[in-house]
Amino acid sequence: MSIVQALLDKGASLKAHDPEGMPAARHVMPELSYHDDVDAVADGADALVIITEWKQFRSLDLPRLKGMMRQPVLVDLRNIYTPSEARRHGFVYESVGRAE
Repeated sequence: MSIVQALLDKGASLKAHDPEGMPAARHVMPELSYHDDVDAVADGADALVIITEWKQFRSLDLPRLKGMMRQPVLVDLRNIYTPSEARRHGFVYESVGRAE
C-alpha cells in the first residue's frame, strides 16, 4: 500500500505538488487536492512529505515554509536534507535509513 493511500485510509486530507507527475496522478488519485507550487501545499499543513527527488525540492526555503505550516514536520523519504539542517530551521524531521 502506498503512503498516500495509507494516509487517506486514516482520514488525512492531502495536498500534492509534483512538477512532472500531476496530470497522471489526477487520474489515479482524484481524492487529492493538487496545487501548482509547494507554498500552496505547505500553507496550513501539519506535515510536508517529500516523496520524489525533483530538483525543486532540493532548494526549498525551509524557514518560509515552516512559517506557513500549522506544524513544522518534514518527512523526507528521499533524504534530500540532513537532519541537522532541517532541525536548525525548526522542523521535526524524519527520514529513512539513517541511524540518527
